Amino acid sequence: MGSDPKGRAFVIMGVSGAGKSTIGAMLAKALKCDFLDADDYHSQANKEKMRQGIPLSDEDRIPWLETLQDTLRENIINGKTVILGCSALQKQYREILRAADSNYEPGSYCSLVKFILLNVQVEVLVARLEKRAAEGKHFMPATLLQSQLDMLQIDNSEGILKIDATQSPEAILNHIQNALI
Repeated sequence: MGSDPKGRAFVIMGVSGAGKSTIGAMLAKALKCDFLDADDYHSQANKEKMRQGIPLSDEDRIPWLETLQDTLRENIINGKTVILGCSALQKQYREILRAADSNYEPGSYCSLVKFILLNVQVEVLVARLEKRAAEGKHFMPATLLQSQLDMLQIDNSEGILKIDATQSPEAILNHIQNALI
């Protein structure tokens, strides 16, 4: 198996409203690969909790992250590049996703799974979430935003690419592509 091409995964991460689905789908199209939305992998119970404004616990999140890990691993093993839109707010959650690379050494941050953080100011996020809720486009209410912001942990040693996501989607995509080359 030595020379078989390895797949890789790029996780577009950030809090709700940062633009993960929009940017992830655009990046997937640009790289001619699949885009996976982590929200599609949530259990009905998780979606219902969030709809009711109840933040998820680790007990809710870990099985969801393990399902995402399995999906990423399958793509990587099959030599496919894939884009995943996933909040991945805490280092422990990103470690679960990094471990989709079967050669990953925990804590090394050297994985075929790479993270791109969409950074957005709170006021912009609130406006985006309120607009989405008014359009009936998402189950995540703006009231849960603060709990997500409180959870967001970024350690510079992880080597996460940080992008200003208040720019146009095209500018964001260009920044990401330039950083990946």
